[in-house]
Amino acid sequence: MSPNILVIDDEWNMRNLLRIVLSKEGFEVTEAHNGTEGLTLFAKNKFDVVLLDIMMPDMDGWQVCGKIRQSSTTPIIMLTARSDIKDKVQGFQTGADDYVVKPVDPEELIARIYALVRRADQAASAIKRERKIEFLDLVIYPERLQVVVKNLPVELTHKEYDIVMILAQNPQRTFSRASIVEQLWGNDFFGDPRVVDTHIKNIREKFQIAGLTYNPIQTVWGVGYRWANLT
Repeated sequence: MSPNILVIDDEWNMRNLLRIVLSKEGFEVTEAHNGTEGLTLFAKNKFDVVLLDIMMPDMDGWQVCGKIRQSSTTPIIMLTARSDIKDKVQGFQTGADDYVVKPVDPEELIARIYALVRRADQAASAIKRERKIEFLDLVIYPERLQVVVKNLPVELTHKEYDIVMILAQNPQRTFSRASIVEQLWGNDFFGDPRVVDTHIKNIREKFQIAGLTYNPIQTVWGVGYRWANLT
């Protein structure tokens, strides 16, 4: 399937040149004459690569790049007539993936686009292969040591994450405080086992703040805790 490219540049001549070059290669090309129009098109369509001019009147390329990066990892190539290393550094810090100086060499640009598309495809394949544990709006990624609620990561401490993993990997199994303590700290723990209660209270609060509408960690009175098997 041919890559779908979004070109955001306020110069008609540049947009026209890029459209001709990319169309000859078989790419699908969508044009935007400023940053605002580019962001609108980006929000409504799926693109494989964004070609983004830096110097534009309404919103410069760095601003547009930053806004795209708030919600997407789509590859971005910055286009500019300036070769100042500071501009390149700012572009990469904003989230750009590559940087091409005008006048653009067609063969080089096409090669860079293909390289970014391949890299994005490889990353997407790796994500698809990644092991995950799913419960309704909550997903656990063991390789990343990360818990995600409604596609947003939840900032858990190391012990909080360990508790989530102990419970979530064994849905409906009840764990006593003592067994959780043993798995977290081993047999050398001499504190109050109810420290587990504090950790679980914090976990529940973080899940609620993240937008989880149910409580996956159930209290089994007089015994301990278990993970609700909601899928």
